[in-house]
Formats: sequence, C-alpha cells, structure tokens
Amino acid sequence: MTVPRPEYPRPQFARSAWQNLNGPWSFAFDDEDCGLVEQWYEPVRGRDLFPLTIRVPFVYQSQLSGLYTRQFHNLMWYQRYFTIPAEWQGQRIILHCGAADYRAWVWVNGQFATFHEGGHTPFQVDITDWLEAEADNSLVIRVEDIPTDLTQPRGKQYWKEQSEGIFYTPSSGIWQTVWLEPVHPLHLTQVQFTPDIQQETVTITGKLSQPIQADLHLAITLPCGRVTTTSFEIKDGQFHRTIPLDERHLWTPETPHLYNITLCLVADSHLCDEVQSYFGLREIRIDNGRILLNGEPYLMKLVLDQGYFPGGLLTPPTDQAIRSDIELTKAMGFNGVRKHQKVEDPRYLFWADRLGLLVWGEMANGYRFSTTAMGRLLTEWQAVIERDYNHPCIVAWVPLNESWGVPELNRDSRQVHFLLALYHQTKALDPTRLVMANDGWEHVRSDLCTVHDYCGDAAALLTRYTDLTQTLAFQPSGRVLYVPGSTYQGEPIFISEFGGIAYRTHDEKGWGYTNADSLSALHTGYGQLVSALLSAPLVQGFCYTQLTDVEQEINGLLTFDRQPKLPVEVIRAINEGKWPNPPHVQSVFDSA
Repeated sequence: MTVPRPEYPRPQFARSAWQNLNGPWSFAFDDEDCGLVEQWYEPVRGRDLFPLTIRVPFVYQSQLSGLYTRQFHNLMWYQRYFTIPAEWQGQRIILHCGAADYRAWVWVNGQFATFHEGGHTPFQVDITDWLEAEADNSLVIRVEDIPTDLTQPRGKQYWKEQSEGIFYTPSSGIWQTVWLEPVHPLHLTQVQFTPDIQQETVTITGKLSQPIQADLHLAITLPCGRVTTTSFEIKDGQFHRTIPLDERHLWTPETPHLYNITLCLVADSHLCDEVQSYFGLREIRIDNGRILLNGEPYLMKLVLDQGYFPGGLLTPPTDQAIRSDIELTKAMGFNGVRKHQKVEDPRYLFWADRLGLLVWGEMANGYRFSTTAMGRLLTEWQAVIERDYNHPCIVAWVPLNESWGVPELNRDSRQVHFLLALYHQTKALDPTRLVMANDGWEHVRSDLCTVHDYCGDAAALLTRYTDLTQTLAFQPSGRVLYVPGSTYQGEPIFISEFGGIAYRTHDEKGWGYTNADSLSALHTGYGQLVSALLSAPLVQGFCYTQLTDVEQEINGLLTFDRQPKLPVEVIRAINEGKWPNPPHVQSVFDSA
C-alpha cells in the first residue's frame, strides 16, 4: 500500500533512520465525550471503538482522508499498531507529529505519553519506556478541535460549517506527518544557524539531550562543492560557536546558494548522533526607507498564498504539489510569497530554500481578545519561530493580520500593549528578520508600513503612493494606518495586499475585490495595477491577492487546480515591468 506523504518530514534537521506512520488509521468521532471514561486508549483487540478508517495525514473534512464530511466534531480519536525494527533496539524511540489541530493527547500501549496544545506546531515524545520489543505496539491520539472557539489560533478556518467570505473549510485533527525515529540517549535536540554576511561567518547554537561533555564535528559543503571541517568541545550540553566561512556564496531568489552541513556528535570516542542540515548566507534589513537584501536594494514582488490544496485542504497532497506551486510562482515573475494565515509545511520551506523564493512567515490568528487568546498566540508563535528559524527563505514574520483578535486598538490599551509584546517577542527570538506586528493597517510597531489597498483604479493607486501625505492619510477599510499614539517613522511603504481581481473560468460562483468579465479585462486590470505600483516612487514592494482560487474566492491568478488563467509568460512580463506587453509577449496572450 502506498504511504501518503512518504518524504522525510523535517528536512532542516534530518537523520537517516526513521519510520513513517502515515496511512490508514482506525478512527472515531467522540461526540458524547465518553472516550476517556470508557478508556478508548486501552489496547484491547476486538473492541469496536474505532469503526472508521482515516488516511493520515489528511483531516476528516478533506477528500483525501477517505471520510470527507463537513459536519463539526469537537473530539476525534486515532489508533494504529506499529512495530519497532530490530536494528533500533537499544536506542531511544521518539514519536513525532508535525501538526494536529488543536489539542492532542497521546497514549502508547495504554500509557499516557504526552499532551500538546497548538494546531500548527510539531510535538514529540520519547516513548521508549512504554514499548514492547518484537510486538505490535498500540498508538492512540485523541484530538480536540472546537471550531466555534474564536480564541484558538485558526487562520482562515471558518467557525461555520459552510465556507463564506474570506473563510474556508476548517481542518480538524492530524494534518501533518506522524513518524518515529531512533536516537542515542545522547543526541542533538536543537541547532540554530545565524549567518553574518559582513563577517562571512555562521554562528551555530544548540543543545544536547543531556548536560554532559562531548565533541561536535562539523563538515560544511560549500555551494561550490568544496568541503571544510571543524570541531569543538561541548562542556555543559549547550554550545554557541562562530565558524568562519572560506567562501562567500550569498542566498537570493535568483541564486539560492546553500551550505550543506553534517553535524556528528561524539562522546567517549563513540559516534552518538549524526544530523544533516543546511543554511543560507543571507541578510535582510532596512536602510533609509529601503529594503536591502544582502546589502542591495531589493524590490519584493510577492503573491498572497493561502496554502490550500485540492483534496487535502491545508495538507498538500504530495511533495511534488508543493514544489510545483513554488515553480509556478517563480515562473510568473514573483520572487516571494506571503503565506497567509497558515504556518506552512516544513517541506514548503525546504523547497523555497532550494529553489529560491522569499517567504513571509505568518501566524494563523484567533478572532477574540482575551487572556486565554493572548497566551495561546504568544506560546504557539514562539514555537513557530523556533521551528523555522534556520530557513533562509523566510525574510519576515507576521504574527497578526488586519487587527484580527485585537479589534479595539483605538480604545483598548491592553490590545496595543499586546501588539507591542508580539513585536518585541519576535525580535527577541529572531533579530535577523523584518517584523510586522499587525499587517495591513493600525500599526503600533512594525518594520514596514504595510497597507492593504484593493482599489481597482490604477491611476488612483499611482497618485496615492506618489505623495507621502496622501499615503499616510489613506484609511483602508476605514482603518487608520497608525493607531493613536503611534506615528510613521520612515518605514518603507509596502502594499502587502492589492488586486484580488475575480475571473470565472467556467460557471463557478464566487467573488473577488474587483471583477473581470473577460480574459482581456483580467489582463488589462492586472497589468495596470502592477504597472502603477512598479511606477509609484514610494512603493518598496507589493503582494498581489492571490496565487490561486480557494473555494468561493475566485481571485487567483491560478484556478484551484493550479491552471493559469493568463499565460504564465504574460504575467511574468507584467511583473517585470513590461506593460503594455511587447509584441512577442502579447502574441502569447492573443493565441491563448
């Protein structure tokens, strides 16, 4: 039987031995909340507690799960058996789950193993002490997801059963790969790479599973293929070491050079752990109102990407589907994406690193302000940054979008302080990237002045972003760009949402921010809007809404099944500033 999503799920921290647990699991809804009382976690064969079968890692709302129901269910149980390979004996066995939305409890052979809260971040647990050698072992995962709880970070997952407006089908339960790996009792648990393009160094910070003395040997393969080696002693289970790089190969979307690195942990002359990873030599910063990539002015041309897929919803159906999205994005002349209201699969970030695509990493937001909501977002957001810190493709962090979850910024000082806390938390965890504490409007503290502007009049756009007074006076959706008490401090102007032109390829129902009744109108509308922003002297970058149609939103440049509405070459020419299209490009459109 083919295992869905068979590729290695954690490419930034890879070990050679692992076991994929994706595929058919026994499954049950627990609408009466009786599973705990009835001890569904006990491995009793013959009990008909799990009458359904689900295909992990796809959620029950998706077609690829094999269930495909839109009804709300707050509680769901997963169960399967697994065996440990004989060659793993004597090692510690770690269970991993890439993501389960929203709260998860885990039992192994009837013994409680761990609890995790957070629908977008991974969790792991050492399950060795509960395993039976050379026997089937029972794994049970109980997941709770309350669709109507608006304090949960949920992004575009709607709290009603039918999608509408800007909200889509929810994803409840396990939605990323579940897997096992064996490790030596002494192993690496975390490694961070912080490049410095000025000093031509990389600082490596990390932790071991035990606070004991060991040696770490590094083999760095330069983009040119040459290998350099170094080693150092670890005394207390933690390390922080700056390594000079013999050659300077910068990472950009145009030249995505990567340094591959092998980390070997040795104690008492014994190899305890070996991890494969990589990093990119890349710097993003602001200087005098401009965005600099590796010290040079760089115009970010992004497209908004919701990260929904046919059949899988938030879960990409295959690794190739991820790669194809990135290749199409680049083919259309974009150099980056804003991953919107979704913490993306690590495999997406891996391919963005390899193929060269800028990424704005964004947190999925809740919609109600409370102490609980603040705690949930702060905790999960920290885990997101720690998971994705090493990816050179990520150049910006966006913890909140359009004041979601903080709707009273003009009147509630607590919400203002919460935004400031998000900004400073993010900067403290990662001072190397740009941070937009609240994207689109009502800024309190952000590195860019980002604006969501869905005006369909290209001339008006050009005028608005030619004069700074007009820019700062603009109130998108009736919201001020800066909340009272905060002011513009010379941040680069970035139009982080615009366009959203709806075009029906057939007779589908749906909406967009503006409408095109023909391909010619879509072509003209897109060309004029992008040309206006490319010409506007204040604009330092933009993000077009959006990459694909999603459910009732039909404002994508691609259909939901990834078919371009306009020829890819035509979109690329527009993004490159060739509007009106030169004759050889126009002929591509005319013949389409």
